[in-house]
Amino acid sequence: MLHRKIYQLSQDGREVCIFLRDQQRWIDNARIIDLEGDLVTIRYEIEEEDELSSWEEMVRVESIGAITQKLASVSRYNYDIVVSDDCPEAEQIFPPDRD
Repeated sequence: MLHRKIYQLSQDGREVCIFLRDQQRWIDNARIIDLEGDLVTIRYEIEEEDELSSWEEMVRVESIGAITQKLASVSRYNYDIVVSDDCPEAEQIFPPDRD
């Protein structure tokens, strides 16, 4: 089941966060580049001080403990929520009134 989900995520090309059980660490904002047998190739970047490093790792499916992906995000500072005109009024979200 996890193997099939990893394949779907690799086809989508979206960023994911992966928890590696054997190393007890999260890899944030990674892309699944390839899935071959039980090896998963992931690519990600790390920013440390004034340096940006790109990494590509191959990990075994069995060492992956969890995979998460961001579904959506909304800025806290932008109060103008864009509403589609073709959206039914009952489903529209309106920002709170600010005095």
